Amino acid sequence: MARIKENKARERRIEMEVVVDAYNESERAMGWYYYLEGKLKFPFKARCKSKRAVSPLRIGEEVTVLGMAPEEDCESEMFVRLKWGGRSMAVPLSQLEPIAADRPTKEAVADWHYWLRRGYKF
Repeated sequence: MARIKENKARERRIEMEVVVDAYNESERAMGWYYYLEGKLKFPFKARCKSKRAVSPLRIGEEVTVLGMAPEEDCESEMFVRLKWGGRSMAVPLSQLEPIAADRPTKEAVADWHYWLRRGYKF
């Protein structure tokens, strides 16, 4: 994934709303979890934008995101729940792009994508 140019407004939001007072990997992961859980308005439609070995989704496939995966599944990466093939499953939020979502949802997902593309880690 190519690194992207710094966005000062986004950096400030992430610093003040997501990882504020987070001093280790676990606290940063939970900061992200609760930020996304609070900002994402479920359900929303999304399109798969990248292939991942841990996910059955194909690029271009559209899904309905139903909620965040359980906390314990998001300790190293953010996962969201959806129905797929008649089953409930979780996929990485990093591979999804909102297509029918409100502004706060789109902004929060973009914040997560930005964090990853800047090379930041928990």
